[in-house]
Amino acid sequence: MEHEIARLYSTLKQVVGFIFPNEIELHWNLLIVIYPYLTGLVAGAFILASLVKVFKVKELQPTYHLSLLTALSFLIVAPLPLVAHLGRPERAFEMFLTPSTSSAMAMFGFVYIWYLMAVLLLEIWFDYRKDFMMMAERETGYKRFVYRVLALFTKVRTPESFAFDKKAVYAITVVGIPSAFLLHGYVGFIFGSVKANPWWSSVLMPIVFLFSAIVSGIAMVLLIYEVAILVRKEEPDMACLDKLATFLFIMMIIDFSLEGLDFVHRVYQSEESIHILGQLITERLFISLIVIQLILGMVVPLIGIALVKMGSWPPEIRRLSYFIAALLVQLGIFTTRWNVVVGGQLFSKSFRGLTAYKITVGGVEGLLVSMFFLVLPFVILYVLIRWLPPWEGSKSG
Repeated sequence: MEHEIARLYSTLKQVVGFIFPNEIELHWNLLIVIYPYLTGLVAGAFILASLVKVFKVKELQPTYHLSLLTALSFLIVAPLPLVAHLGRPERAFEMFLTPSTSSAMAMFGFVYIWYLMAVLLLEIWFDYRKDFMMMAERETGYKRFVYRVLALFTKVRTPESFAFDKKAVYAITVVGIPSAFLLHGYVGFIFGSVKANPWWSSVLMPIVFLFSAIVSGIAMVLLIYEVAILVRKEEPDMACLDKLATFLFIMMIIDFSLEGLDFVHRVYQSEESIHILGQLITERLFISLIVIQLILGMVVPLIGIALVKMGSWPPEIRRLSYFIAALLVQLGIFTTRWNVVVGGQLFSKSFRGLTAYKITVGGVEGLLVSMFFLVLPFVILYVLIRWLPPWEGSKSG
């Protein structure tokens, strides 16, 4: 109790203007920042995989299976920050037992289950079914049993069955594209539908969230692919990296344009809230919004990729430039989520005062738990890669 009082007094010192007492404590904290960041990576990685199967971008074939496994890894962790944020996390399952179609937040559970069960797991199973059977024959001991379970004990290996698997993967991917849009567009809808908050209320919010998700997903797969080939001591597929960078560049331009349009629209319709929004940007969000999100996370990567594309640079320089650009993009997208979630709670409903948010280190909603949720997807991805090798040379063909 004394610790909470000390936190309250330290926050009160940063309150500017007139603000209601119940607005000093932010209800959505760092865990809620992580949630849209993770779901964005899921949607972006899956859409990248769909470029291979649906749109026949053959240069991206080396990252196809890696994209699927990346999407699955982050999807498994995506709801955990929400569950941890609940005061009674064991009640999270109640949304499935007593569904409320009028609650956008409650319906997320069904969107999540649909995407996990009907899209990602099905596509991965059909795509790996042949490999499961072959690895079950090749391995011994408990590994053989695990692969047989993963193959659902099927042994049908006819050309017709493999042709059906390919058709199923194509059909699921086609269904998965709008499902990915729904998964992350829904997150933008949650914020954009809050009409009382001028920082959130925007019809463009779901679209901005969606394209920033595609940007973050492509950048994350690029990072993982570069690290993987470095660890495996293999030569990178430069055609694949160049194509990844090209798509990243295009999506960043679209995302940058949409964010600019959203900002202009937000300023135009703000009316009486324009003063507090300007104060919010210049006093509370200048570093995170202008310096990190806009300059480091958007402008610098765009210029870096453009310079590499315009010149004839050696493969090593291109690889390093793409890697740095993708890192900066991840920093910028995470900061974007921070500016939306936390930034929208830093001003009073009266539009006459600003508050502050201080991150705690310990506790369920602290920095350590948040870092755990950010690291956990990579641990899951490592396990998945060990059991489901995404590399072309490790697969049965």
